[in-house]
Amino acid sequence: MKIPVSITVNGKVYAHEVEARELLVYHLRDRLRLTGTHIGCDTSTCGACTVHIDNKAVKSCTVLAVQADGCDVTTIEGLSGDASHPLQVGFKEEHGLQCGFCTPGMIMTASDLLMRNPDPSEHEIREALEGNICRCTGYHNIVRAIQYAAKEFSTEVVGC
Repeated sequence: MKIPVSITVNGKVYAHEVEARELLVYHLRDRLRLTGTHIGCDTSTCGACTVHIDNKAVKSCTVLAVQADGCDVTTIEGLSGDASHPLQVGFKEEHGLQCGFCTPGMIMTASDLLMRNPDPSEHEIREALEGNICRCTGYHNIVRAIQYAAKEFSTEVVGC
């Protein structure tokens, strides 16, 4: 059974008919071709599929596309527009990625954290990342990348 939905993704409204059981992650990747949202486990364990729904980090493998009807979804592609987001810069500068598979989910989760807490402690960062798995790193550089971005955000806010 197909159900009409209207979802705003990265600022653009998309109106489609979707199967009632279609997961948002597949809608984003297969229908909208936004492949930065990765599929890692389909069980909400790894966090690679994390997006923002109405400005809150959510694992898109746990959300049906019909549940996102009327919502505002931001993917890694829409996080910063044309410029690099401070988190993307931080991951580069602090060597926070290796294979890069988990990186979009890590960045989307970290972005949610920094929106709620612009100056998180190391413990708060590690706690926020609990639902994201990286099989390549020891998380140390990922935490440093998020700390780097937090400093960039605070610099932008105070105008230094």
